[in-house]
Amino acid sequence: MEKLKVLVVDDESRMRKLVKDFLVKNNFDVLEAGDGEEALNLFYEIKDIALIILDVMMPKMDGWQVCREVRQYSNVPIIMLTAKGDERDELLGFDLGVDEYISKPFSPKILVARVEAILRRTNQMDPDSVLEAGGIAIDKAAHMATIDGQPMELSFKEFELLTYFMENQGIALSREKILNNVWNYDYFGDARTIDTHVKKLRSKMGGKGDYIKTIWGMGYKFEVDPS
Repeated sequence: MEKLKVLVVDDESRMRKLVKDFLVKNNFDVLEAGDGEEALNLFYEIKDIALIILDVMMPKMDGWQVCREVRQYSNVPIIMLTAKGDERDELLGFDLGVDEYISKPFSPKILVARVEAILRRTNQMDPDSVLEAGGIAIDKAAHMATIDGQPMELSFKEFELLTYFMENQGIALSREKILNNVWNYDYFGDARTIDTHVKKLRSKMGGKGDYIKTIWGMGYKFEVDPS
């Protein structure tokens, strides 16, 4: 099996080496970039990059700019690294389409675990697993969602969130449970992360956004209205 390619973008060579060493040990093919411009050049040149690990603070072009550019062309999973613990930065990252958010310093083993979890969900899906409800269909193998037969433009995390909702139809899900299942067991996030993604997901679902019902003081429930 061909090794999956991970692009590691950080202006600190020691940080790139640390991350690369752990990923290589876990059988990944690692590409490196020392700034945002180099990262975008590699992204356009190498067509089969499976995931990007992206630092925020870099010369020439920062991580936010790189993320915006990448998201114009691809929903490739992005893990953002930052030395800041500012909640506003985290919410901005998710709004731009970042899939995971890790503050420095971090455990390389945890980073590898998150990389593996994301790639496992995107590359090792059950090929026969298709979910359908109320005009919404999810093909997990193709990582594609449609609404009334029309493709939906979803980020990686929006797709994961909608899949989780549809797999748990009619069940009230707490924000903590959603975080644990969609953002991985070791994610210590804020409830507003969920709310931000639900708001964007609802808007992309149009009138069917009402299927995602708010359970005040708890979380959400996906339920198709009988008609």
